[in-house]
Amino acid sequence: MNVTICQIDPREGFLEPCIEKLTDHVHHEKTDFLLLPEMCFSGWLAADQNPDPTRWLQAVDDHARHIANLNDLAAEAVIGTRPIVNDSGSRRNQAYVWSKESGKARGFHEKYYLPDEEGYWEHTWYERGLKEFDTTLINDVRVGVQICTEMWFFEWARHYAKARIDLLCVPRATPHGSTEKWLAGGQAAAVCAGAYCLSSNLWCPSGDKANCGGLSWVIDPEGNVLATTDTDNPFRTVEIDLEFARLSKSTYPRYVPE
Repeated sequence: MNVTICQIDPREGFLEPCIEKLTDHVHHEKTDFLLLPEMCFSGWLAADQNPDPTRWLQAVDDHARHIANLNDLAAEAVIGTRPIVNDSGSRRNQAYVWSKESGKARGFHEKYYLPDEEGYWEHTWYERGLKEFDTTLINDVRVGVQICTEMWFFEWARHYAKARIDLLCVPRATPHGSTEKWLAGGQAAAVCAGAYCLSSNLWCPSGDKANCGGLSWVIDPEGNVLATTDTDNPFRTVEIDLEFARLSKSTYPRYVPE
């Protein structure tokens, strides 16, 4: 299975060229599965401390427009997150899975653990979802998601090991200066879940109001880093062995009872 990770610049004037280059990469690499960063089809709203309902609704529309065009990427399946407004009027950050077969995006998890600090005023902008970490299927591949901050709650990686996921996806918007810490956390999450951990992050240049530092990754179930991105290589594709992930559930430390 060919999986692709990416770092995307969401700033106005930079997003569209980035998507065009990503499309070329996905076509060339014959990507089966693409992971997108957290809410990547609009500027990073939570950089501002004061929430703006009009900007939120614009971001909802921007994501809907780009998701409607995901077929152009030619990946068999895509996971990302998007801003939504639910039936009760609550703003949420929803993980979705899109498949080429259906041509549609389906939500399956809403971000629960929300930071609220400089550059990441997420709890101010929107509300947490239910404390549910369900899996989703992409053909016969079982996938779990932890959106950004959720990765640090490793009990859910263990939960996903019991659910026998093959891929643990971590879409992010995380800062410059902490990328190596996040990579170490991704290695721990992969080992806890006994799954390949994939993460894609937003990227903006240092000093931008949206402090997003890139460094996306593919990590195997034993914590080995198979690929990372940087400004010279914003997209990376790796062929992974799903059987390795499945066998990993019966090896240390996954088999140890709690």
